[in-house]
Amino acid sequence: MNFYSPPFPPAFSSFLLFKTRVALFGQKLVEKKLSFVDLKHRISTMSASSNGVANGAGGTCKIELKDPELLKTSCFVGGKFVPAAKEDGQGWFDVLNPATGELVAKVADGGKVTTQQAIETAKSAFDSWKKLTALERSAILKKWFDLIIQNAEDLGKIMTTEQGKPLPEAIGEIKYGASFVEFFAEEAKRLYGDIIPAGSETRALVLPQPVGVCGLVTPWNFPCAMLTRKAAPALAAGCTVVCKPSELTPLSALALCELAVRAGIPAGVLNVVTGFHAAPIGEELTTNPIVRKISFTGSTAVGKKLMQQSASTVKKVSLELGGLAPFIVMEDANLDAAVSGLIACKFRNNGQTCICANRVYVQSSIYDKFTEKVVEKVKTLRVGNGMESGVNLGPLINEKAVEKVERHVKDAVSKGAKVLLGGSPHSLGGLFYQPTVMTNMTDSMVMSCEETFGPVIGLFKFDTEEEVIKRANNTTYGLASYLYTTDLARAWRMAESLESGMVGLNEPMISNAMVPFGGVKESGIGREGSKYGIAEYVNLKYVLMGGIVSS
Repeated sequence: MNFYSPPFPPAFSSFLLFKTRVALFGQKLVEKKLSFVDLKHRISTMSASSNGVANGAGGTCKIELKDPELLKTSCFVGGKFVPAAKEDGQGWFDVLNPATGELVAKVADGGKVTTQQAIETAKSAFDSWKKLTALERSAILKKWFDLIIQNAEDLGKIMTTEQGKPLPEAIGEIKYGASFVEFFAEEAKRLYGDIIPAGSETRALVLPQPVGVCGLVTPWNFPCAMLTRKAAPALAAGCTVVCKPSELTPLSALALCELAVRAGIPAGVLNVVTGFHAAPIGEELTTNPIVRKISFTGSTAVGKKLMQQSASTVKKVSLELGGLAPFIVMEDANLDAAVSGLIACKFRNNGQTCICANRVYVQSSIYDKFTEKVVEKVKTLRVGNGMESGVNLGPLINEKAVEKVERHVKDAVSKGAKVLLGGSPHSLGGLFYQPTVMTNMTDSMVMSCEETFGPVIGLFKFDTEEEVIKRANNTTYGLASYLYTTDLARAWRMAESLESGMVGLNEPMISNAMVPFGGVKESGIGREGSKYGIAEYVNLKYVLMGGIVSS
C-alpha cells in the first residue's frame, strides 16, 4: 500500500484497490507469539556481547545495510558524533524493535549540558552559515537531498527496525522527507524582500533575515520527514539548528546527520541531541536565550508546555499538535473512492498519524452500504513485521499505545458500539493489534473526543449537512478534515465551514512539500512546507532610507 503517492493522484483509488486485493489477512509472520511479558524478558536478557550484528553502542538486532556507516548511535554536535556530556552521565539508552522486542541499539543519553554544548556550537556556526549566499546554501541542501534518495533503502530499513512501519512505507517516507530538502533548497533562492514607496524622499526596505539558532523537537511516527520538514527550511533561510528526536526513534535522525556531513553541511549548522528524558533537553531549548525559534510536532499537552516555557525568552514558536480529524461521507459521494480514501487515510502508519481519520461520519442513507464496503476492504489488510514482504500494518509503537487502543475500543463497546471486525490484540501478540471496524458509534464515546492513534475505524451516522458540520467542529482540535461529495456547491460550502487548517476534498493524502501544513485551535500555530514554511524561520527587518532628493 503506497501511502506516499503525489497529493492528487488520479489513479490513487485503483492503485489502492489492487494493492489491498492481493494482500492476505492474518498470515503468521513471526515464529512464536510474543506477549508483553515475553518482550520485557527478551529485552532484559539482552547484552552487548549477544550474537548478532552489533553497532558501536552494543545493539544486537541485525539490520542488513549496504552502508553500515549510516547506523550511528551518538549525539551529533559540531559535525561529529560524540557521547553525551560528562555532566549528563555519559549514559546510553535502549532503542527497541517494536515488532520483535529486540535491542536495536544503545544510544547516547544526552541531557541539559549536552544540549547547551550543541546550542553554543550552533551559535558559533550561525555567523558564517547566514553569510553564505542563498545559492551556496541551496547547492549544499541539494547534495543532502541527493544522498538521502541514494540511500533511501538503507534509511528505510533503519526506520522500519526502530519504528515498525512496513518497509515500502518507510522508504516512501524517506522520499517524502527528502522532498522537503529539495523544495527548500530551491526556496532559499526565492526568499524575497520588498521595497515600499514610503514617501517622496524615502524608501522603505523590508529584509527577511534568519532568526538564528532554532530548536527542533520531532516525534517518533515520522522520524525522517518531521526532521527534514523543519530543518530544511531553517537551513535554507540561513539558520542553524539543534534537534531533539524522539527517544523511540533516534537512529533515523542520526543517519540523516551522517549524510549531512557527506553533503558538506558545515560543522555546527545541524546538531542532534539524543536523550531518553525529553524534559531537560526541551527545557534547555525553550529557555536558553540563544535559541530564538522553537518548532515542535507532538501532543497538544507537551506543545502547550513548550510554548509556555518559550514565553520566558519570547521566542518564535510553531507547533503542529494533536488532531481529531473528521472524515465525512455524504450520500452523493463516490463510495468506492471514499472507502479507498478512508483506508489510506486511517491505516497509514497503522493509524499513528496526527491527520488520520478519527471520526468517520457517514450519512444515514448510505451508512449500511458504506460499512459493508469498508469491512470487506479492511479484511484484506495484512498485519506483521514490517520487514516482511506484503505487510500492510506493522506493530504499534509501544505498550502504552496498545493500551490506549484497547481502552478506546472497550469504551465504545460498553456504550453500545458493535465490533464488526477485529476489536482485540492480534494473534501475533506483542504490540500487534487487529485492524478494527466498529459501528453504532456515538458522541458520548472517547473516540469522539480523543485521538485513538491506532488501526480502529469507528463509523458515526448522521442525517444532515448542518448536523455533521456542527458535530465535526465540536472539538478543541482543528488540524485536518476530510470530505467526500460530488456536489460542487456543497464541497465549497462545507470545506469553508470545517474548522481545520487543512481539508482533503475527495482526497486522503493531503501533505507534500509544496503545501502549507498546520492546524487551528489547539492543533497548533504556524505552517510547515510551502513558501509559508520558510517564513517561520525569518524575521522581517524594516529599513527606512532617506535623503532621496529629486534632482
